[in-house]
Amino acid sequence: MQFGRSHSVRAAVLGGLVVLLFGAAAPAPAQRNWSTVEMKTTKVAGNVYMLEGEGGNIGVSAGPDGILIVDDQFAPLADKIREALKGIGNHKLRFVLNTHWHGDHTGSNPVFGPEATIIAQSNVRRRLENGGVVLGNKIDPVTKEALPVITFDESLSIYLNGEEIQATCRADTRTATASCFCRIERRAHGRPVLQRSVSVRRSRQRRERRGIR
Repeated sequence: MQFGRSHSVRAAVLGGLVVLLFGAAAPAPAQRNWSTVEMKTTKVAGNVYMLEGEGGNIGVSAGPDGILIVDDQFAPLADKIREALKGIGNHKLRFVLNTHWHGDHTGSNPVFGPEATIIAQSNVRRRLENGGVVLGNKIDPVTKEALPVITFDESLSIYLNGEEIQATCRADTRTATASCFCRIERRAHGRPVLQRSVSVRRSRQRRERRGIR
């Protein structure tokens, strides 16, 4: 299933008083002792939360409509992410929105994919399906369960828990990659309230110097 038409390394969640930043793409740290990683939960505003662990932060919309997470960090942290979500509330995980294809954004897809709908920009799915190279390391294609089942090109909105989760993406046609600027807006009377905007973007030249594609 596909919506729309494509954006590059940006990610932020807007949710009122705090802006959540999602880290730039990175491979899993070598020889990392995952047992020492602590998952910190921060309430941002309304139904918006942030989880901090290892890699990019995770944006969360949690409420009576269920849970949407923006990125899911590395696979060995999936159980810790699940426990952190339980700490927020007894809601079902319904959606995972991947903002980039690297492991700190998609590593837990194989765990959450069987129970939640994974959404991503078209090129993100393509890179997950085909694999690639990160910092000189070969990344294998992911399993079927880890693939996004809904894709879009330029933009997508999901309405959940009284909030609008927006993803806006720009694809790099030369390298067939994409990552997204995402935001969660609290809404009152149909209008966004208490929003701020910050984006994290790594230039193409900097990514190429580090061997990231």
